[in-house]
Amino acid sequence: MLCAGLALALCALQLVPAALAGPQPPLLVERSGARRLGKVGGFAWENCGDKTDPVVLQSLSVAPDPISIPGSLRVSAAVKSGKTMDSPLKAALVVEKALGDLWIQLPCIDQLGSCTYNDVCSILDELIPPGTPCPEPLLTYGIPCHCPFKAGSYSLPASDFDVPDVELPSWMTNGNYRVRVVVSNGGEELSCVKLAFSLHSH
Repeated sequence: MLCAGLALALCALQLVPAALAGPQPPLLVERSGARRLGKVGGFAWENCGDKTDPVVLQSLSVAPDPISIPGSLRVSAAVKSGKTMDSPLKAALVVEKALGDLWIQLPCIDQLGSCTYNDVCSILDELIPPGTPCPEPLLTYGIPCHCPFKAGSYSLPASDFDVPDVELPSWMTNGNYRVRVVVSNGGEELSCVKLAFSLHSH
């Protein structure tokens, strides 16, 4: 999951300006406390799958906090996979934004928000053509960017990424967010991770 996630994140930084051109979405509202990891403000993460999930996030650090747009983002992570992950890999995201004591679920608009990606492997092949080197820092640290992702331990030491200056739509500007990501293959859950973070755009 770390491999696919980092590869997708790197490419997303380049594709965000075009992707954010869509209309402002309607809002789905729920009371806070309906889901775990309800921290408002500050970065936090947790594994949310059961103990049988073969892919587990062992560590994740993101700075600065809040994340600044534009700006520099320093990320370190480690993951342990007990199973080879191959096509088709499905990733289902639920993205929520805090509004007072409410959490607003953001729908999927132009492939951003609470979206389901049915074939992550194909997306990676489109963003990083097979046969071309993986982008840095994945290449340096031997983290693959194409399926299959072999079982084993993967680690990304603290690495800096540039967050581009983009004009964010009003529903993705300053605020506190929660994201739940579930990765599966053929109906079998491989990993579940929850994130909480803050965004600050200049």
